[in-house]
Amino acid sequence: MIPAAEQPMSTLAPPLTVALAKGALLKDSVRRFAAAGLDFGAILDPANRQLMVPSACGGARALLVRNADVPVYVAYGQAQLGVVGLDVLQEHQLPVAQLVDLGFGGCRMSVAVKASSPYRRAADLPAHCRVASKFTRCAEAYFAALDLPVEVVHLAGSVELGPITGMSEAIVDLVATGRTLQENGLIAIEDLFQSSARLVGHPLALRLDDGRLRAIVERIRAVSSLPVPA
Repeated sequence: MIPAAEQPMSTLAPPLTVALAKGALLKDSVRRFAAAGLDFGAILDPANRQLMVPSACGGARALLVRNADVPVYVAYGQAQLGVVGLDVLQEHQLPVAQLVDLGFGGCRMSVAVKASSPYRRAADLPAHCRVASKFTRCAEAYFAALDLPVEVVHLAGSVELGPITGMSEAIVDLVATGRTLQENGLIAIEDLFQSSARLVGHPLALRLDDGRLRAIVERIRAVSSLPVPA
């Protein structure tokens, strides 16, 4: 276990602000910050309805936000640090500093088609076909790199319905276990990139840091490099 800060965080001012994503990344994010001396455990209390939660030491606070909003709060300086998936960073391309690959929240951004489809590589898809995705920037950049013109259709919900209904030939979406694809008669045929949770920071805050941010980042980096307990 990495030791917490020797000096109580409550003696440091102003409080540090950390943007944490609701959902699948939250519990592991809270654990990593606890290992760095910032206890945001109250945010996991089912009875908690606060969106801004102070740390137990009083020297920091966590903003509970949607996954896609984490880099927005960090980029605009309302949070000095945040935890967000690489998929969100790739899609939104906001000016934040990627500091640590935290090693949890693993998944991949993939091209998928109907299992009955004849296509087994992204390059096999017909020119000017439709590809449905929540991640339109990632999809457009990927197919542009293949020099394959496609129409990328933005869907906010279940993109698996695109090929099922015939609205699209393929989708670009996050795949973790692949179970959702399988249950809907789809298969992943190619990966764009692997994604995991990343610790990100506000570049100016890092440059002007008096040592507090650096200490937290280094403790989180050290904890993230340890073997995962069996």
